[in-house]
Amino acid sequence: MLDGCGVGELPDAHEYGDSGSNTIGNLARSVGGLDLPNFETLGLGNIIPIDGVSKSVRPLFSYGKMAEKGRGKDSTIGHWELAGLISPFAFPTYPDGFPQEFIDEFEKAIGRGTLGNFPASGTEIIERLGEDHIRTGKPIVYTSADSVFQIASHLDVVPLETLYEWCETARRLLMPPNPTAGRVIARPFMGEQGNFVRTYDRKDYGVEPPGNTVLDCLKESGREVISVGKVDTLFTGRGFTRIEHYAGNDEGMKRALEVMKDDWTGLMFFNLIDFDQTWGHRNDAHGFARGLKAVDDWIPDFLAALKPTDLAIITADHGNDPTTKSTDHSREYVPLLAYQGSFLRGQNLGIRETFADVGKTIAHYFNINCEISGTSFLLP
Repeated sequence: MLDGCGVGELPDAHEYGDSGSNTIGNLARSVGGLDLPNFETLGLGNIIPIDGVSKSVRPLFSYGKMAEKGRGKDSTIGHWELAGLISPFAFPTYPDGFPQEFIDEFEKAIGRGTLGNFPASGTEIIERLGEDHIRTGKPIVYTSADSVFQIASHLDVVPLETLYEWCETARRLLMPPNPTAGRVIARPFMGEQGNFVRTYDRKDYGVEPPGNTVLDCLKESGREVISVGKVDTLFTGRGFTRIEHYAGNDEGMKRALEVMKDDWTGLMFFNLIDFDQTWGHRNDAHGFARGLKAVDDWIPDFLAALKPTDLAIITADHGNDPTTKSTDHSREYVPLLAYQGSFLRGQNLGIRETFADVGKTIAHYFNINCEISGTSFLLP
């Protein structure tokens, strides 16, 4: 999962303010071309034109792109759909901040006031309000174009356990009949004015999926379902048998290889979060490009760890174009690269109608009866 690595605006992108978004395509143009020889071999350049990444005559992976059928462009909706659950609703967003009645209730519950309560980039708002937070001890609360209630606090001012408790309180309150949100996110940071840095102690508090996913089916069938990264938080842990958290893409890639070498049968759901969290939301195109190069350098080790009968899928959950004015997610197609030694090698999988085709393909691969949405692209 290349979190936030979209490949071009969806037909309804204008409804979300995302006309012209193309995370990987625009990124490549903005940095003078991408150097991704291993992704090129897999077939990334066969999906869309990418400066520096050519089409492969004989791509190792099958390739295509997928449209998001559900409404929204947030991580939760995207991950659910990849697992075969097309959300029947879109989470509400708060372009003017959360209602004051809710903020009053939250402040009463945690015993102190708050700062902020408006849409903002996380790095910008802690720079703007961080000094006031340190002086008053009041947490910074903010949202974005996504359905999130984020709470930022300095680790020298608020213990991490207290920040998590506040997030648990917010999660409990953000349920009907109160306003609701897809996620509550703890955003701890360190440093001083002019040099505040968010830490990797982030923690997400989601809502339980409103229906069955391929993760549930795999777990019920006795297979292992392993989360590497933040994936488990987007399903409130449901459907997983093992959870591996990490700090940053580099550590995540090492952890994924270690998990692949273990003795187990099932699914590893691995999310590379820095494309979204560290570079996309900060409009850091050059950091984003370096991150893609690091993954490209890792791909040979990943391929070497695959067993002959394994199924491998590389995709994303939404876009996060670092070249646009927006610092939020973008409503885009996502790339699809898929490999299985006997059935998925070099075919054009076309434009898929829904991310859910991934979940259905996984169910097909494991030969389990799973009542989820989607159409398998694994040939019979």
